[in-house]
Amino acid sequence: MTERSILIVDDELLIRDLLYDFFVGQGWQTSVAENGEKALDILESKKVDVVLTDLTMPDMDGLELTSEIRSTHPEIPVVIMTAYPSIDSVISALRYKVADYITKPFNINKLYKTILAHIEEAQAKGDKNGREKGDMPGTSSSQ
Repeated sequence: MTERSILIVDDELLIRDLLYDFFVGQGWQTSVAENGEKALDILESKKVDVVLTDLTMPDMDGLELTSEIRSTHPEIPVVIMTAYPSIDSVISALRYKVADYITKPFNINKLYKTILAHIEEAQAKGDKNGREKGDMPGTSSSQ
């Protein structure tokens, strides 16, 4: 099984540390950023399977970060978490095609299962797109 990777973005140190410890404990390659700018820097230098970001952060909020990720890495699922859910932010999240919208406090085991499901879905889409482009397993273009 391949090692999974996650980028956790939250301005609250306690949340970053909790999630970091949990995902490292699950054997994941885990990166953390305290803001959107640092998250974008990490995305330029590391392969990431999923981004888990807080919605409300100074300077660049989770939706602005999602917009930036969509423009450069549209294949990466983004899961937004927030302690301040609202209808407006849910609608905006849908517009930015976030994979999921999680409210704090969250059950970490449910969060984990949700994130795994979104990674598997993204990988299945990637595999399907590859086959549609002629990359069929077990075939060669020279045949």
